[in-house]
Amino acid sequence: MPFASCFKGALVGGVALGLSFGTAQAADLTVSIDGVRDATQTIRICLYDKADGFRHEQRAYQILSLPATPGTVTGVFKDIPAGRYAVLAYHDENGNQKLDLFLGMFPSEGWGLSNDPTVIGPPSFEDSAFDVGDARTSISVPLHY
Repeated sequence: MPFASCFKGALVGGVALGLSFGTAQAADLTVSIDGVRDATQTIRICLYDKADGFRHEQRAYQILSLPATPGTVTGVFKDIPAGRYAVLAYHDENGNQKLDLFLGMFPSEGWGLSNDPTVIGPPSFEDSAFDVGDARTSISVPLHY
């Protein structure tokens, strides 16, 4: 009988502990894309959760595609687990769902990175990385045309 009682108490305590961690580790991430020049097609916001695959849209953690409007476009990623992330956003002016490059290296559509790092060569995850905790997080990403 004491074993069953201890097991029952451990099970209830473990479930309560699991529930408290589950709710405390996710938050919304609001991303404002600034400097959108016109209402052509969409703004794509790619959220990455690791350096491996950064800048490769098919390896993004999540993607938002929002109608372009001049000025600022804002998107919200819901229930993002706490961790380190980076954002690459671009103005998909031709609607092909990829950032077009001139000569395979230079963006030919408006683009931006979280932290707005100075870029010489391919941008790095670490230069664009920021932390999301258990509270709502907001960042702004300026577009460069």
